[in-house]
This record gives sequence, C-alpha cells and structure tokens, in this order.
Amino acid sequence: MSINSKSISPKLTIDLQYASPAIESAVSKVVSSSLIKKWVKSATTLNGLITLRFVNAAEGKKLNLAFRQKDYATNVLTFPYELSKNNLVADIIFCLPVLQKEAKEQDKLLKAHLAHLIVHGCLHAQGHDHEVDRDAKKMEALEIQILQKLGFANPYS
Repeated sequence: MSINSKSISPKLTIDLQYASPAIESAVSKVVSSSLIKKWVKSATTLNGLITLRFVNAAEGKKLNLAFRQKDYATNVLTFPYELSKNNLVADIIFCLPVLQKEAKEQDKLLKAHLAHLIVHGCLHAQGHDHEVDRDAKKMEALEIQILQKLGFANPYS
C-alpha cells in the first residue's frame, strides 16, 4: 500500500479589517472582499499573512505621524514585519477618505485606484521600493503588468 502525498500549495492568509461599520459599508459598495483577496494574491507570490485595514482620516493621520513623522493622512502605509524567500507577514493600511479624494481628483474609478494601491502595498510588503528612480521604474512596471492582468489600465498614464 502506498501513501498518497498531496503537494502543498503556497498558503497566503489575507485578513480584512475595517475601522468602522461605515468604512466597511463604503468599501463593500465598491468591491467585494473576495475580489480584494484576488488582487492581493495576484500581487503576492509568498506564503504568510497580509492584513489589509481600511481606516478613516483620523486613524490614517495618527499612524502616518507615529511611523513616518508626517502629520497628515496618506493613501497607503505598508508595515512589513517578516520577509524571507518564501514567507511574509505585513499590515497594509488604506485611508479610505484619501483614496476617495485622490480617485476623484485623478478622474479614476475608486475601484481601479484601490486595486492599484493594493497591488502597490503588496509589492512594498515584498521588499519593492520607489525611493530611487531605477527601483521606481521597476516597481511601476510590475504594478502595470499585474493590473493589466486584472483588467485595469495603466495607473500612471
């Protein structure tokens, strides 16, 4: 009798958190939690845990001040806690009012802007950065490629 071994596929756990029922309602009017998770998986090749938290402007400002010494709410903050060849653990914070304002100013659908920033945050969690020009070009190219596979236009054009 032989033992049938199953191949173990990568396991990425995605936890969605909302600062309030109002934020959860606003996000769910734009996109389903299953679609958010699909976007995360499309941008993340590692095992581990990614928590996405959607916050209001007050919490966004508080976190940006505490961790980046910037006294304003920003669209996305990524906190990578563990990153190895096969595994990652990270929190990604999205400030919904900032995302809504940016989407309107940039004449984009909120859904497309959110997809872009989820991909962007996931790439940050995996060690990508855009502080220097060469790295920015590489990260942007990856974002464009992933977003196109998901059916979204180039967010930089």
